Amino acid sequence: METLLPLMVGTLFAVGLYFILHRHLFKVILGLILFSLATNLFLFVVGGITRGSSAIISEEKSTATEPYADPVPQALLLTAVVIGFGIQSFAIVLIRRVYQTFKSNNLDELRKENEAQ
Repeated sequence: METLLPLMVGTLFAVGLYFILHRHLFKVILGLILFSLATNLFLFVVGGITRGSSAIISEEKSTATEPYADPVPQALLLTAVVIGFGIQSFAIVLIRRVYQTFKSNNLDELRKENEAQ
């Protein structure tokens, strides 16, 4: 399991980069979504997968007992998921509006349209 997750992170980064280099806006946004998913999974892997107790310190002890799950990567991931969802929804609405206006989602055609004006 510990070797599978880094391979999955690398695969998601590679596929996301492949989609980002395409000319269609939808594929670019899909690549950004995969890139953010790979980043979240990377933070999860770096934070470590610990099947332990919560990081709550009891009254009679001064430190948490090992093993405990680190809450900081979990909080970072939750924040990243919420921000990523907001950015993705904005990008999808933006693509829809561009397609309604120019009747195309190809970046080359949009660039030609912009140069013609």
